Amino acid sequence: MLLTEHDIYLFREGTHGRAYEKLGAHILPAGDTGVAGTHFAVWAPNAAAVAVVGDFNDWNPHAHPLTPRPDSSGIWEGVIAGIGRGALYKYHVISRHNDYAVDKSDPFAFHCETPPRTASVVWDLAYAWGDGAWLKQRAAANDLSAPWSIYEVHLGSFRRIPEQGNRPLNYRELAHALAEHVLELGFTHVELLPVMEHPFYGSWGYQVTGFFAPTSRYGTPQDFMYFVDYLHQRGIGVILDWVPSHFPSDQHGLAFFDGTYLYEHADPRQGYHPDWKSSIFNYGRSEVRNFLQSSALFWLETYHVDALRVDAVASMLYLDYARQPGEWIPNRFGGHENLEAVEFLKQLNLAVYRDQPQTHTIAEESTAWPMVSRPTYLGGLGFGMKWNMGWMHDTLQYFADDPVYRKYHHHQITFSLWYAFNENFVLPLSHDEVVHGKGSLLGKMSGDTWQRFANLRLLYGYQWTHPGKKLLFMGGEFGQWSEWRHEESLDWHLLQYAPHAGLQRWVQDLNRLYRATPALHARDFSPDGFEWIECDNADESIIIFLRRGPQPHDVALIACNFTPVPREHHRVGVPVGGRWIERLNSDAPVYGGSGVGNMGAGIAVESASHGRPYSMTLRLPPLGMVVFLPESSAASSTT
Repeated sequence: MLLTEHDIYLFREGTHGRAYEKLGAHILPAGDTGVAGTHFAVWAPNAAAVAVVGDFNDWNPHAHPLTPRPDSSGIWEGVIAGIGRGALYKYHVISRHNDYAVDKSDPFAFHCETPPRTASVVWDLAYAWGDGAWLKQRAAANDLSAPWSIYEVHLGSFRRIPEQGNRPLNYRELAHALAEHVLELGFTHVELLPVMEHPFYGSWGYQVTGFFAPTSRYGTPQDFMYFVDYLHQRGIGVILDWVPSHFPSDQHGLAFFDGTYLYEHADPRQGYHPDWKSSIFNYGRSEVRNFLQSSALFWLETYHVDALRVDAVASMLYLDYARQPGEWIPNRFGGHENLEAVEFLKQLNLAVYRDQPQTHTIAEESTAWPMVSRPTYLGGLGFGMKWNMGWMHDTLQYFADDPVYRKYHHHQITFSLWYAFNENFVLPLSHDEVVHGKGSLLGKMSGDTWQRFANLRLLYGYQWTHPGKKLLFMGGEFGQWSEWRHEESLDWHLLQYAPHAGLQRWVQDLNRLYRATPALHARDFSPDGFEWIECDNADESIIIFLRRGPQPHDVALIACNFTPVPREHHRVGVPVGGRWIERLNSDAPVYGGSGVGNMGAGIAVESASHGRPYSMTLRLPPLGMVVFLPESSAASSTT
């Protein structure tokens, strides 16, 4: 546990991926060093003095000073006897500069006081895990060829208890409530908006001060371990949002830590984020890279998390992100790429896939930066997957149009297929699309109430059959009318109404078919998994395509009609003859539709169409989509 010369070597090199094992507060049992107590270590190279203050010494900065290491590492350390789990503490830092003195939370703290209180808490991470069966089969569940249907969740507003002051559920309550809901709907993974400790609840967790501590708003570290463990035992993967792009300027946090710009750049043209009014990490500093890489590995290893969704990658890659000319500093070659951040991301991904190869990193990256989800040895950034922000933007804009005008914007619904395999894409309908006046997903749809629900069912059907993994923010599954409100529960009462219940049933059935049908997920990232049948029928606003799996019989036919006009006797070319089973129809009455369909099947005869030897005549429902499987494969996909 104590720092060694090898630790210091790695620390200086910027490759210490387990710095959390050495820095911070670590409880020492009697006999380990001859002293029962807690070992403290903190990096503050520009401090003149550092002391531990806490409830055990009346916050006296003179009671327990730390000693600087003699190796010029900038690390201060010491052991305080007689204190252990539950003790509140901070570091009292006196700078060499500017007569600056401040009490700082521990950057490596495992537990924190519940905001608005800001002390760190001495804690251990002992827990008896029960997810061994999940870990044994995790490689298959998290494989890029596996189905990924992700339910995105903000823990504080998923469900609240009005009878108890509208309090949010705690981690253990959430484990049961969320697992039950996710299992009922058939999602494979949950993705949590950041659970790392954050002082401002309204930041939704994206302004992090505790990069190693789950927020205490919902319980202890062991309570969060229980949450992950419980979901794993029920076959549900857990993804965490992780924010290495910036951090808030709260006095107790990382900002101006030892009286200097230690974790951030000093020049605001590099160190201040104008959009989020926060500080930007200095990725060129070895100790900062240690800190961030250790945080990433910490959640994957200590908390058994299955993937990290890395927030705001574009803001890391570009020095001029959200800046006007003259507000940024070019790199050494005169360009706008942040070379230090690029190298950090590559090394981070190398470390994750080396040490935790059954897990993934997922980039939220909104630009055309090439090869984000390609290996570093090929020149990529090394992420496993990337959010497809272009698909999200074009698709939502298309669905907001009145159907009468959609023929003039047909490219918006087809363009994503031209670049669908350039990256390993996740198709997100995330929290960002239902806040800040953007309205709910249901509210974005065009038309009257019936048409809005039909459009939303069509949108989900298109999303679930389009190449790429799927992500839907909570509330979207039953068609919440209002924007997401982080201080309130989802509007669960809406499920008493048939249109909302029907929409949720549609999502449930989409997930069932998606998971059971290799053609819909096994080749999400390969052009071999997709074929256009009809992509240029703008006048009727129809698209028809095939999805293919690894075996010749793994094939699915998808037909979408983006107008409220039923299309009768629409001939469709298909690769094989015989009976095709209509496995899903978004216009079925059980989902709230009008019941236009194909009586459960179509017969493909030997009559060439769309360049294929067989064809069948279909009825395409209004504002609807249908999924057909050949009879042989349809039987195997029935759940």
